[in-house]
Amino acid sequence: MIRLAVAVAGVVLLGVGAPAAQAQDTGMSFFITSAGPGDGANLGGLKGADARCQALAESAGAGGRTWRAYLSSSTENARDRIGNGPWYNARGTLIARDLAALHGDANAINKRTGLTERGAMVNGRGDQPNRHDILTGSDPDGRAVAGKTCNDWTDSGDGSAIVGHHDRIGLRDDAPSKSWNSSHGSRGCGQDALRGTGGDGLFYCFAAD
Repeated sequence: MIRLAVAVAGVVLLGVGAPAAQAQDTGMSFFITSAGPGDGANLGGLKGADARCQALAESAGAGGRTWRAYLSSSTENARDRIGNGPWYNARGTLIARDLAALHGDANAINKRTGLTERGAMVNGRGDQPNRHDILTGSDPDGRAVAGKTCNDWTDSGDGSAIVGHHDRIGLRDDAPSKSWNSSHGSRGCGQDALRGTGGDGLFYCFAAD
């Protein structure tokens, strides 16, 4: 009888612990940088962009993860850099459950959910100043667009980078205008050029683990 009671108790304890082990972590795993480095699309390459994501996450108390910039380059695709999801913003809102959802209709990025590491909204179209152009260098599937990464994020001159609209609003009612990651090319790679099309050198950061 004693052995049976111990066995039953063990089953009960295991049953109690199981839900906790399966609980989903909804801590922040996605954000838009609150500010860029200040040198346009010269982010110090992918390494520098990743370091900025990590530093901003640490400043917001989320540094215990591996953070990566959602940026494509001549050697990497943005979608291959950020893990498999799911990803949540600073307020615990689900952004996308996996890569397919992130690059499909189930994507939940918009002005209300595309928040900074501090949980603040980023200015969009109609705000002053407009900051909705988010650097990606990517096509809608998250793959690199050749010649549109501001020399792999080391250039603040006359090149161009593909940007997305985090608020999903553009000049027209078409797919590129509503794309979070692939709306159009910038007029240049410098800070003033990026601001001229409604940007500020901001980019997306995702926790890859």
